[in-house]
Amino acid sequence: MTAIIERGAATAPVAQSEPPRRRPGFFGSSNGQKAVMAVTGAVLVLFLAGHMVGNLKTFAGAEAFNGYAAWLREVGYPLLPKRGLLTLVEVVLLAAIVLHIWSAVALARRARAARPVKYAARRKSQAGGYVVHVMRWGGLTVALFVAYHLLDLTFGVANPAGGAASPYQRMVEGFAPGRWYVTVFYAVAVVMVGLHLRHGLWSAFQTLGLARGRRGLQGAAGLLSAVLVLGFLSVPFAIMIGAVK
Repeated sequence: MTAIIERGAATAPVAQSEPPRRRPGFFGSSNGQKAVMAVTGAVLVLFLAGHMVGNLKTFAGAEAFNGYAAWLREVGYPLLPKRGLLTLVEVVLLAAIVLHIWSAVALARRARAARPVKYAARRKSQAGGYVVHVMRWGGLTVALFVAYHLLDLTFGVANPAGGAASPYQRMVEGFAPGRWYVTVFYAVAVVMVGLHLRHGLWSAFQTLGLARGRRGLQGAAGLLSAVLVLGFLSVPFAIMIGAVK
């Protein structure tokens, strides 16, 4: 009897253990992707703030604005070639945009994988729907606008004054009263950026554990977004109504 049991036990199939799963690296983890989003978001916010301050020089007149544009192209010269530092900033900015989008998509996929069953429509909050629409359509609107903005004011291809005109002249001609539709498009894109920024700042506060019980931080996120939006919109609307010529 004992021999039969032992023989049967010997012939029983042995369960094979699954190979250990590879742990994702830092950038493959949720914390790593959140860190990428936070760092790239900070880079983009700093760029927006600097860009807004530069745009406001339009109110100081053609000489001040053209001088600012020339300084951007020559800063660091002769240690760096002309437009060298500006080109480096543009490369960093492009990399920040690409990495910011990548981290946002990666985190969204991770969230869907962790919650495979969709919520019922009646349980979807209005805030959640608002965020989805802002991020989805806002991102598309901003991407289209950035492409047009470069063709219009940077390269002058889509600007009535042409690429040979001064930066101030391109700015004024680009938002002339007869081109009100460009100003409207600009306003929609800037508002979308503001909504995205407000949500992004508040999410960053929550991720860092600073948002609990601190309504002032939510107000600070909204205030910063509002300042940037109003700062960017002040120039094109002033040109459109003829306050800046």
